[in-house]
Amino acid sequence: MDTPQNTALTRALTELPGPLPARGVIHVVIRHTDRFTVVGNDLAQHPTLSTTAVGLAVRIQSLPQGTEVGIKALAARFPEGEKLIAAALRELETHGYLQRARTRLPNGRIVTRTVFCNQPAALLRPRAAAAPPQLPPTARPITPPAQASEPTVKPEASPEPDPQPEPTPDPPAPLAAPPQAAAPPFVRLVPPPTAPKPPRPPLPRPRELTPELERISTALLSDLRHHAPQFTLSEEHVRELVPGVAAWLERDAHPDTIRHTLTINAPEPVNYPYQFVKHRLTVLLPPPLPGAHDLTPPPARRNPVTPFQTCDGCERAFRAPTPGHCRDCRTEDEQRAAAA
Repeated sequence: MDTPQNTALTRALTELPGPLPARGVIHVVIRHTDRFTVVGNDLAQHPTLSTTAVGLAVRIQSLPQGTEVGIKALAARFPEGEKLIAAALRELETHGYLQRARTRLPNGRIVTRTVFCNQPAALLRPRAAAAPPQLPPTARPITPPAQASEPTVKPEASPEPDPQPEPTPDPPAPLAAPPQAAAPPFVRLVPPPTAPKPPRPPLPRPRELTPELERISTALLSDLRHHAPQFTLSEEHVRELVPGVAAWLERDAHPDTIRHTLTINAPEPVNYPYQFVKHRLTVLLPPPLPGAHDLTPPPARRNPVTPFQTCDGCERAFRAPTPGHCRDCRTEDEQRAAAA
């Protein structure tokens, strides 16, 4: 089979202006419009950096801010091994392109911060002094007044007045820009972190905290540590949570159901058992059980049935709410009355 040829590249060579060199590389330059990185010749043509170091520097320069560029992170991203990458990073550090320093964060954690400069030689050049502001061409510099000690020389003849400039026509008025539609108001879908949080719902309470409900609730909360040691509550917390458990018991929730609901799928570890139990007692409160009359189905709706009646004239059966004549007899009576 024939070797496939890149006809697109051959066609691009024919469109290059000017004579092409007889040997060496020929550049076909296509302007980048997106996803490109500017690389200077001081790096691409560095006389002492190895090709691996130059290629790794270009890779690092193309990565976004905050990307991990440690040896293991680069080895996991690129096909080169850790030893080759470590040697290339040392070359870049030697020539000033890369700097790695250990920094302590405000929380006490020590991290390695990597700084990459695409042109380290520019950092060693002296900064150019700020140029004085230039006056517009129509403005004239203001000269300070002469001091009193210096004699003033008056000209013998007054200078000729400047000729009056010819009036120039007024420039055409610029076209008015078309009115732009007002941008829609910005609506924040997510509240900012500083927004006040809604208050938490209070702990549910029963209609009447009887001694029996209080006794069962206290025993249930005190017994939680036997089923899950992480739910060890203090005596004060048990007294505060008793009304919430009593509200569950008042709604005919079984103690085993309450214990299972409070301890199922708990995180490891439970740092604040009191807050955790209070949250579940409040959020997972079951609704009250319906009464017997609530579960009774509504009576079936029946369409009213019109009873049968016996016609007083022909004694034929017909449906009507009240006794009387059928339709035929009523029609005959109307016809006789009309004929009379």
